[in-house]
Parts: sequence; structure tokens; C-alpha cells
Amino acid sequence: MDVGEMTVEGSMVMRCEEIREMMPDLASGLVGMTPEIGGHLAGCGACAGKMEEFRQTMALLDEWQTPEPSPYFDVRLQARLREEMAKPGAGWLAWFRRPVLAAALTVLMAVGVGLFFSKNGGIYKGADEVAVNDAVSQSAEGTAVSDLQSLEKNHDLYSDFDLLDDLEVQPDVVANP
Repeated sequence: MDVGEMTVEGSMVMRCEEIREMMPDLASGLVGMTPEIGGHLAGCGACAGKMEEFRQTMALLDEWQTPEPSPYFDVRLQARLREEMAKPGAGWLAWFRRPVLAAALTVLMAVGVGLFFSKNGGIYKGADEVAVNDAVSQSAEGTAVSDLQSLEKNHDLYSDFDLLDDLEVQPDVVANP
């Protein structure tokens, strides 16, 4: 026979662990004493000692009474609650403590960061953007875009070119004063 086992009437074996798990309920009267449990406690001195300790603890707990609150407890509690309710809010800083506002600010910051690093407005440009910009800068000759680009590149040359001043202005174009 193993240590911690007890045979009752030669058939049922109760282990000490099973009894010890049920001891708080047995001591408080929530579970009734069965013949198997009674037989185990009669034959096992360790479990019988633990059961007695549980019964003494339960008896002490039955005698204990909760202390009564002070007669002025309710009055002081109500006064304190009124004081707390009368306090003004913390102002605009109180809004930062609210979870809805925090979530909205998080979404707003994420959108801002996303726009900053977006394809067209960010500081980082991908290889496809550089290729598009190069294609625009090397537009076909004779187009308005290429003429404006050549004027911009050669601004100093054209600003000092006296022949341009001698040209007659077309009647529908207003001359620069």
C-alpha cells in the first residue's frame, strides 16, 4: 500500500490529496462527511490533524464580527463626494486623458506622416519619379515647355542681348515698359 492511501472496507481507496482538497468545505459544513472520508480520517493521523486545524480556523472565523463604521462615516463620505464633484475640470489638459481624443490624435499623426512621406510630397523620391522628371525636362524642341526651359537656362544671355530690344512688337502683344 502506498503512503497517503487508506483502504476503507477493502474496496475504496482515498488519497490524502483528495481529502485535503475537500477539507475547507468539510470544516465549514458545505460538504457532508461520507463513510470513505470518515474512515480515512480515522486511520490517517496527518489528515485528522489538518482537519482539526481547519475546524478551529472556521470556528474563529464564525466568531469574528465586522467592525461597525463610525456614525459620521456616511456624512463625511457624502461631503467628500460633493467636494470632488464641485471641483472644476483640469481645463484643456483633461482632454488629453480621454481615450477617444488620444485615438483621434494618433490617426491624425499617422495621416500626417503618411502624407509627408507620400509619393509626390515627401522628401524621398523613388526611381520612377526621377525618370518622369527627367523626361519632362528633356521635352521635344519647339514645344512651349522646351522654349520656356531654354529661356530660363539662358536668362543672362537674353537679358543682355541688344537685338531683342530692336525687334518690333506685334500689335496684339503688350510690350514690357
